[in-house]
Amino acid sequence: MKSVCVFAGSCVGGDAGYAEAACALVEALAVRDLGLIYGGGRLGLMGELADAALRRGISVTGVIPQALEHHELARTDLPNLVIVRTMHERQALMAALADAFVALPGGIGTLAEIVEALNWTQLGLHRKPVGLLNVAGYWNGLVDLLAHADRAGFVADARRGRPVDASDPGELLDLLMAWEPPCPDPRVHVGGVDA
Repeated sequence: MKSVCVFAGSCVGGDAGYAEAACALVEALAVRDLGLIYGGGRLGLMGELADAALRRGISVTGVIPQALEHHELARTDLPNLVIVRTMHERQALMAALADAFVALPGGIGTLAEIVEALNWTQLGLHRKPVGLLNVAGYWNGLVDLLAHADRAGFVADARRGRPVDASDPGELLDLLMAWEPPCPDPRVHVGGVDA
């Protein structure tokens, strides 16, 4: 594993622990010599990630769609900022660049991104681990929903359809680094985004 894509809110949220967790995650990345791929924004938890990564001197790549760049939301001082046309291109490029995915607390955009990464793992479009940095139980509802979907028969393989979940950044990264992809589902045959 060389780089981790981190999805995070464009707001800092109502708990100071969220921003602290973003900085702690960057420190955990640095200790493991891992680069950061993120949404390229300058606000909220995305901005906290970028600030901490630049201070720590780790490799940072931001990927932002033109529409958000034009609203002056891009972090223009990044050593590597990639401007793409659409949100779909952003997600595909971040998936291609990263070796794993982590979600910090965030809103609907963060939820959509992490669920899509998890879906791609489930479908075998990539063989990359997906994790939730479960700060103060932020992602408990999603974990419960996925367990419910499994019990209801909508997730064929619980391991394939569930993210790694931890509240400590270092523990989460260690779990992602040790993660083994499940065997492909022989019933599903689709092309890959990036194996």
